[in-house]
Amino acid sequence: MKALQAGSLALLLAVAPAATALGDANFTGVSSIDPSADAVGDVSDPSAAGTVASRAKFEQKLGSRVPLGATFVDETGRTVQLSSLFGRRPVVLALVYHRCPLLCNQVLQGLTRALKPLPLSAGVDFDVVALSIDPEDTPESALKKKAGYLERYDRPGTEGGWTFLTGQKEAIDAVCDAVGFQYVRNPASGQYVHAAGIVVLTPGGTASQYLFGLDYPPKELDAAIRAAGEGRTGSKIAQLILLCYDYDASSGKYTLSIVRLLRAFGTLTALSLGLYLFLMIRRDVRGRDGVVAPPDADATAAGDVPRT
Repeated sequence: MKALQAGSLALLLAVAPAATALGDANFTGVSSIDPSADAVGDVSDPSAAGTVASRAKFEQKLGSRVPLGATFVDETGRTVQLSSLFGRRPVVLALVYHRCPLLCNQVLQGLTRALKPLPLSAGVDFDVVALSIDPEDTPESALKKKAGYLERYDRPGTEGGWTFLTGQKEAIDAVCDAVGFQYVRNPASGQYVHAAGIVVLTPGGTASQYLFGLDYPPKELDAAIRAAGEGRTGSKIAQLILLCYDYDASSGKYTLSIVRLLRAFGTLTALSLGLYLFLMIRRDVRGRDGVVAPPDADATAAGDVPRT
């Protein structure tokens, strides 16, 4: 019991400062998350800022087909038509941008983490397409992103199953509209308000299944890829939309929604551990004071009752 209490206390002491730090931190700029990223400045039109975040959505357009005639540039600098990436296997589509300070990296990391344990392999059973929503992103930055996630995926020979695309706004918007991905650009900072999630497409380019958030259960992703490979369309799922930014009227700036979520989880974890530790200590004190727990029901039924 003492060892258990000591372990619980150590864990509580380790988590509580982190939760407190998250609660007290001033997340009014990107620099508090990533010093190398561009900071988020004041909105150019504060009167309209309250509606900006509400315009960033991820609608489930199951059965909708992406524009296969749209043209993009891949990470090697080669101009490709979207149709060249379809027709053979299902495609897992991630809509991101390379300068994104937080969510885009988390989306791709979550996707890579979910794909690693699958028996399916990129380039054999499915393909991954990461399309940048920022027309200013370049093939050079796309190549760096691809190299990093291939290293995480750690399956040699699957390079051909990962494509990182950049392109013009018209082509980008055509794909985004087809899959229900609505983003908003803040002209003052150049950053984008957008949701987190991925879309699994059939070999013909039809939206088959959506997965939202930053963590994609491998079994669900596996089932979605297999269903898409058979040309089947899934059903709509409950949505928990995480936005990269939301507007904080008190500061007049965008803040990171995900940081608020992490702060809430950290606080909840600390409170749960505190409650658990309190109950353990109270139980130990009651035992020392002579309060004896009632005999076990199974033992009573068997006739093994303490004699007086």
